[in-house]
Amino acid sequence: MGSLDGKVALVTGASRGIGAAIAKRFGAEGAKVAVTARSLDSHPTLPGTLNETVAWIEQHGSQAVAVAADLADPTHWGSIVERTNDAFGNIDILVNNAAAAFYLPFEHTSEKRFRVAFDINVSAPWHLTQLVHPQMRSRGEGWVLNISSATSIHPEGPPFLDFAKTSTLYGSTKAALERMTTGTAAALNEDSVWVNSMAPVGAVMTEGATALGVVPEDAVREAESLEAMAEASLALCTTRDPQLTGRITYCTPLLEELDRAVRTLDGHEQLAGPRADQAPAPV
Repeated sequence: MGSLDGKVALVTGASRGIGAAIAKRFGAEGAKVAVTARSLDSHPTLPGTLNETVAWIEQHGSQAVAVAADLADPTHWGSIVERTNDAFGNIDILVNNAAAAFYLPFEHTSEKRFRVAFDINVSAPWHLTQLVHPQMRSRGEGWVLNISSATSIHPEGPPFLDFAKTSTLYGSTKAALERMTTGTAAALNEDSVWVNSMAPVGAVMTEGATALGVVPEDAVREAESLEAMAEASLALCTTRDPQLTGRITYCTPLLEELDRAVRTLDGHEQLAGPRADQAPAPV
């Protein structure tokens, strides 16, 4: 019996990377999982699709549905929730993982990219949480997890590192997401809805991060595995600890705090630790 048997989860940005890993781990624990992103069955440059995530979950014994949508388009937010409800019923868990990660100098950041970054990284999580909250309230419990980034931390300087100069837009959206997390946790606490954010300490070398080629060397050395991110997410989306809400958490410190081992995405094996070099190579 899995820890998410009977639960319905919606995971955004789940065609590859962290979102796909979380969706798979949740499916392996018995959840019915709706996954959404733009890449239903292909992407022009990156591997990984929604259909592949769904196939993995179904092959490992659970149910999943792919919902192709563009989170930069506000007209898609309601339909994502509606299609999840049509497939599986009320949503118990929302993971806001999708992100637009633009790393650009301040003077080269266009109005369009500024808008897209805030629409995907801030507005979509806000509105999706508003849409699923009544369903969680009716069931008497629910979980919202916002995947954040260490770029939310204010840069130190002067002198300033080059990375701090190009991560301003992305970091600003994640800082907004974290403040939204703590406020939403307070607003929904009486409805027994747990709301937290979680970020990697350094980096997670996903397909997207590798393609961007902007991750600092120290972050690569501290890179946490997809399995660790998925395990920490599972911990935050199964907790009933009344104190474990409204938290701005980081992957490895959270796992250490909870004394929780990292397992493979199918849940069958325990791994050596949370770092990328302590997890199996992706297949």
